[in-house]
Amino acid sequence: MKPLGLPKFKNGHRWVAWVPTLWLLLFFLIPFLVVAKISLSEAAIAMPPYLPVIEWVESGVAQIRLNVGNYLFIIEDPLYAASYWESVRIALVSTLVTLLIGYPMAHVIAMSPEPRRTLLLILVILPFWTSFLLRVYAWIAILKTNGLLNSVLLHVGLISEPLVILQTDVAVYLGIAYTYLPFMVLPLYAALSRLDRTLLEASADLGATPWVSFFTVTLPLTLPGIFAGSLLVFVPAIGEFVIPALLGGNDTLMIGKVLWNEFFANRDWPIASAVAIIMLCLIVGPLMWLNRLQAKQEQGA
Repeated sequence: MKPLGLPKFKNGHRWVAWVPTLWLLLFFLIPFLVVAKISLSEAAIAMPPYLPVIEWVESGVAQIRLNVGNYLFIIEDPLYAASYWESVRIALVSTLVTLLIGYPMAHVIAMSPEPRRTLLLILVILPFWTSFLLRVYAWIAILKTNGLLNSVLLHVGLISEPLVILQTDVAVYLGIAYTYLPFMVLPLYAALSRLDRTLLEASADLGATPWVSFFTVTLPLTLPGIFAGSLLVFVPAIGEFVIPALLGGNDTLMIGKVLWNEFFANRDWPIASAVAIIMLCLIVGPLMWLNRLQAKQEQGA
């Protein structure tokens, strides 16, 4: 009797590829098309607060009205350009701070013995087990004028008067770096743990100092991890709303705050949708170019 077994799909890898394709189609492409359609409509006092793009005037006859004035208004208004630049600047600086903190952490974890390595990874992921808002509010208690940081610095004698850190860009950098640090550490740890240690030994045998070995061997081989971690931090940081609202000042104008004001305060959904579409294009375009450049470099290597 022939044993029963699970059915085998021909070209099974194609079936596996359909899962992420359907996921992106349902939760990225379709919402993107809906937002793009709203960005081409006109604002109205209604529910929802915009006019339909496609209107059926007769049976089988549709009238399409596309309004590109939303995009022209955003391009001409310097407020939106300033918010775009502020978002990119804060996201870049925060990503750099996260990289400078996360790389040594990932290096120490990757070079640790196996039992200790697991414990250190758990400690990196541990903040995710608490509420995001609770962690941000904790930074308010740390950075305020009479907070923990100023109290320690005054007690030690490093400063003579409290530092003004809260409601500044420095507080925003610290909040974003702390919140998204695991997203930087984990890809770097994965790249460093796959590093061939014999290459470092060969570099030392040839007379290279530890710093020379790092810049000539370790750093080039971990560039994919640096790129992946920076991407995982930069993309959510550029649209961050909660951290700048709680830790930043009134002059910290990021695109997340602009979207909030347009959607909920002004109830101008077409303008808000156009702002989101432009921001997405500004992010995806350079990232696709960098990804293609990295793929070409890997193929050449």
